[in-house]
Amino acid sequence: MNKYLLFIAGLVSFTVLGSASACNNDTESAAEVAEEQIISLETPAQNSEEMEEVAIEAIGQKVKISTDLGEIIVLLYDQTPKHRDNFIKLAKEGFYDGLLFHRVMNNFMIQGGDPESKTATPGQMLGGGGPGYTIPAEFVDSLIHKKGALAAARQGDQVNPKKESSGSQYYIVHGRTFPVNQLLQMEAKRNIGKDSIDHFHYTPAQLEAYSTIGGAPFLDGDYTVFGEVIEGLDVIDAIAVVRTQRDRPLEDIKMTITLID
Repeated sequence: MNKYLLFIAGLVSFTVLGSASACNNDTESAAEVAEEQIISLETPAQNSEEMEEVAIEAIGQKVKISTDLGEIIVLLYDQTPKHRDNFIKLAKEGFYDGLLFHRVMNNFMIQGGDPESKTATPGQMLGGGGPGYTIPAEFVDSLIHKKGALAAARQGDQVNPKKESSGSQYYIVHGRTFPVNQLLQMEAKRNIGKDSIDHFHYTPAQLEAYSTIGGAPFLDGDYTVFGEVIEGLDVIDAIAVVRTQRDRPLEDIKMTITLID
C-alpha cells in the first residue's frame, strides 16, 4: 500500500552542518535529516514582527483543530479553492473527528488525516488511508512552507507524477530556520532546466520568514500549501516534541476539526 508521505524521491535535499546549515553538492535527503533528529534549533515566538509581516490577511474561512494539547486555529487560503473546499466539506461531515496525528517529526512537521487512525491499535503503521480520491495540485509561489503552514500530503512521484494531493491527509509545518544563502541555493536548484521567464524567486519577506521564523522550504513547489496557523503555534511546538516510535506518538493525539463562523 502506498502511503501519503511528505518525503519522496526527488525532494530537494540539504545537509545540516551543526546549528549553522549550508548546502553542499553532496547532500542527504530532508527525510534522513529529520528522521535522525539532529536539528534542535528553536524558533522565535509566534507573535513576532516577522510573522506578522508575512502572514496572509486573516480573512476567509477559519477552522479550529482541537487536541488534548490545545487548540489550533487555521486560516484556509482562497488561492487554493479545491483544497479549501475539500477541507471544509470533510470538517462539516465530521470526517476528522477522532483521527490521530499519526506522524510527528520534531523540527519538521506533524501529520494527520488518515481515516484508518480512528480505530488504530497501538504500534499500527498508518499513513495509507484516505477518502478514496485525490485533489489536483494547486501550487502558488506566494504560499510557502513557513512554520505553521497547512499543506496536503501525497503519494510519491513514481506513482503520482502530477503531484496530486491526498483527499484527507495533511500536515502542519514545525520546521527550523535556514540561512539566506542556503535558501538562495535551494531557489537556484528549483530553477535548473527552466527558462528564465519561469524562474522562481523568494521574496524578501519569504527569505525573512524562513531565516527568522523557520519552516521547510525544501517542500516548496512539490506539495500544495492551502492554509496557515494564525493561533496556536505553541500547540504545534508541544505536539512536535512528544515521544514517538517510528514517528508515531506513543500516546495518541486525537483531533476534532470544526468550522469557525
